[in-house]
Amino acid sequence: MYVLPAELRHALAEELESHREQDLAASAAELTARYHRPFDRPALRSATDVAAYAAVRMPATFAAVRFALAEAASAVPDFAPESQLDVGGGTGAAVWAAADCWPSLREIAVLERDRSAAQLGRSLAAQAEHPAVRRAEWRQAEVGSGPAGAPVDLVTLSYVLGELPEAVREPLVRRLAEEAGMLVIVEPGSPDGYERVLAARDVLIGLGLRVAAPCPHEGRCPLAEGDWCHFAARLPRDSLHRRLKAGSLGFEDEKFSYVAATRAGAAPPEARVLRHPAKRKGLVTLALCAGGGREERNVSKRDGALYRAARDVEWGEAWPPM
Repeated sequence: MYVLPAELRHALAEELESHREQDLAASAAELTARYHRPFDRPALRSATDVAAYAAVRMPATFAAVRFALAEAASAVPDFAPESQLDVGGGTGAAVWAAADCWPSLREIAVLERDRSAAQLGRSLAAQAEHPAVRRAEWRQAEVGSGPAGAPVDLVTLSYVLGELPEAVREPLVRRLAEEAGMLVIVEPGSPDGYERVLAARDVLIGLGLRVAAPCPHEGRCPLAEGDWCHFAARLPRDSLHRRLKAGSLGFEDEKFSYVAATRAGAAPPEARVLRHPAKRKGLVTLALCAGGGREERNVSKRDGALYRAARDVEWGEAWPPM
């Protein structure tokens, strides 16, 4: 379970205290209703809208991106980025996730078209313990156009492609791939989000990048028509978060699809767990994506240490554990 760093939780709580809870709840309800509509990024019309967006989306985005980065880091253990470009960064969740994964970061730039979102992101980042997050440069810019910039170690693009017209997506991915030592793309864990990730994966492979995660191969996706590759990151909800989202549970599962590709050599896992493992007494059945395609693999108590690992492995993790 990936949770917001303590200083970010504190800074966000202070920001939310300056708004009436009923106003935050109304903004959060509208933002949530519009979130999955294609090309319809929620309009942040007021400081309350921006605060509500941060409250309901920062924890989920952080958890999803942090999960993706952890899997990429496992596949490329020598990767220690010093620079990051976060494209369409919103209030900065992916910046915090990257710094949490790679303390080596020294320079961070965030591109965000919404001025008020960038202002809040900058304010929250000022409370960070990590110096690169505190010093991050925030630039107001549209993300779908413009020339390639200077090379950067890590580029993150989270929950952005779905906000762009289809004609803009491939040129953007190509342009960012020219800049990046590693490019990590995260989209909602829906059939449409998966299709966008799959299209980006094809572009990256065609450009000669290596897939670090989640795929254990660079061949065609083996999932049957109607199925889609996605994962889930569980995150806790505090009492205010539950009230803003009208939820009763103390947690939520953020479902997402992603791809991480690198110019460096990658050592992807033998297989990736595609669903929650089915556990019975003395037997675990794993749904896996492997080099030979999709398969079901049984691990029994007779397999000793491997069985113990199977009891602990989670959906989305490498198999066998790296």
